[in-house]
Amino acid sequence: MTLLPTEQYFRALFLSGLAGNAGDYRQFLTELAPYLRSFLRRKLPHYHDDVEDIVQEVLLAVHNARHTWRPADPLSAWIHGITRYKLTDFLRSHYRHDALMIPLEQADELFTMAEDDPGHAGRDISLLLGQLPDKQRLAIQHVKLEGLSVSETATLTGLSESAVKVSIHRGLKALALRLRELL
Repeated sequence: MTLLPTEQYFRALFLSGLAGNAGDYRQFLTELAPYLRSFLRRKLPHYHDDVEDIVQEVLLAVHNARHTWRPADPLSAWIHGITRYKLTDFLRSHYRHDALMIPLEQADELFTMAEDDPGHAGRDISLLLGQLPDKQRLAIQHVKLEGLSVSETATLTGLSESAVKVSIHRGLKALALRLRELL
């Protein structure tokens, strides 16, 4: 299991990059992008097409302003400030300028979740499964997610094997319908 990057991790890569290690600097920018993407998608949930443009603008601004960061300050707050200004510029040019203001207090949200974080998918699945009736949810959870057999699931839930199979089928059908509605 790999640990999620933290303030200290990004700080070490950034400092190494500032000291001339091009590989660490490239890794810093590469690993920062999914966090920026996730953060911006949470702020602009209906504008996913614009998020990638803003991510690239933030990465470019971080690169161009790298000399302005003071090592005594948290790196995440500095990056958050740049991100906030780029987001505000985007909102001013596309929408009412006072529609979204992101307070500096939310700087700690920046490194909370990467876009490709596997835990994110697990939370999404849990939310979707939570919308199903218990019979369908438990059948899918035990057979499809935990890898139990239909027989084991029937014993565990007190349902017949055919009832487990029907519950899985109906639950997956309901999930597919729900996903189509969301997309």
